[in-house]
Amino acid sequence: MSAKLETLSQNLQKHLGERIKSLKTALGEVTIEVDAADYLAAMKTLRDEPELQFEELIDLCGIDYSTYGNSERQGKRFAAVSHLLSIANNWRIRVRCFAPEDDFPAVPSVTEIWNSANWFEREAFDLFGIVFPGHNDLRRILTDYGFIGHPFRKDFPISGYVEMRYDPDQQRVIYQPVTIEPREVTPRIVREETYGDVENG
Repeated sequence: MSAKLETLSQNLQKHLGERIKSLKTALGEVTIEVDAADYLAAMKTLRDEPELQFEELIDLCGIDYSTYGNSERQGKRFAAVSHLLSIANNWRIRVRCFAPEDDFPAVPSVTEIWNSANWFEREAFDLFGIVFPGHNDLRRILTDYGFIGHPFRKDFPISGYVEMRYDPDQQRVIYQPVTIEPREVTPRIVREETYGDVENG
């Protein structure tokens, strides 16, 4: 671990203390995990504490950990993951906060701390169904307002639930149940008898 990451880790332990559930350093980056109850206080400390000074939120996304790493996961399913940048100290951090409930995932909004979180939180709500209490305009941003479900959840069907088409009789776009029949495509591999035989070219 570099001296800079060691200093950052020490500063995080000093100012966040018990609020950090885990702190990991990998590939030159520090990742911390905090509980939803401590999330807002921890984020304010990360922004306001001079020894940390993460003035910029550069990304926030939702993640569905239900089958993370090609295996069933034990524990909470949905998380909001934020990437913060300190321009003054030239370091970055990743903050992960799991939603306490899987049925109605909710993580407090950080729009009052960094207003750049606005559209990121709307995207996580739209695609993963993570609700951000405290967000003043939480609505869909990429899918249509009448869209059913959250398409980045791992249990969302690949073909979706509905499809839309233009109806010339009604002269408008309508939604109808998906009519695509699910099918399984098995690729066929065709190789010559001498494939890979260097002597016979």
